[in-house]
Amino acid sequence: MEPSTEHREPRERPVGELLRDLSQQTSTLVHQEIELAKAELAQKAKQAGVGAGMFGGAAVVGLLSLGALTACFVAALATVMATWLAALIVAVVYAAIAGALALVGKRRIKQATPAAPEQTIETLKEDVQWAKTRARSGRT
Repeated sequence: MEPSTEHREPRERPVGELLRDLSQQTSTLVHQEIELAKAELAQKAKQAGVGAGMFGGAAVVGLLSLGALTACFVAALATVMATWLAALIVAVVYAAIAGALALVGKRRIKQATPAAPEQTIETLKEDVQWAKTRARSGRT
């Protein structure tokens, strides 16, 4: 009983058959790498979106806080100190909160960069090395 075509040694198989197999394997590999790249880029885009949302949150909180809470805090502090000093203290506190939110947002965006699909690039390098090894072993 003769072994099936796919299980024979590469040296025993016709060149046309080897090329057809190589073409099919390459096509499958390229398709899988494209899918991996899509998934990786989608994940990075999601992280960037969260970071951008944090920046937006920092801006909204900063503005809303300055509108509604400023009057309340300044009035409360003005009962024990000069009104201008109470307003200055409240402004400094709000600036610190907005700065902290901006730093968190920046960190989130930095985690999402670079936008290149790093895992896909690594697996492509491995695939090229694998193909080179297969090509060398087929020649001997």
